[in-house]
Amino acid sequence: MASSSSPGATETDAPSISITVERNPPQSRLVELGIKSWPKWGCPPGRYPLKFDAEETCYMVKGRVTAYIKGSSESVEFGAGDLVIFPKGLCCTWEVSAPVDKYYKFDSSS
Repeated sequence: MASSSSPGATETDAPSISITVERNPPQSRLVELGIKSWPKWGCPPGRYPLKFDAEETCYMVKGRVTAYIKGSSESVEFGAGDLVIFPKGLCCTWEVSAPVDKYYKFDSSS
């Protein structure tokens, strides 16, 4: 059960950083987060290399994305109705298959 490194160290020092997707969160959660007051952003289908200099939380109003994480064989799919968290320091390429419209917020403490 014990390991040579602490859980905190593996989370922050791990070479792979993951994207968190919460599928179809309840309306009460969206109201609690205040997403309607967040800025909006959108893009047409295409490929977009992105680097997150701060943690970003976004709510996908429409669209479909496959995110390919740099330095990993991992990909994450998300789309309309999903609440997605991108950790600070993440580099990935978005392959947008349907036009995206999202609300987003950067964590000012990250």
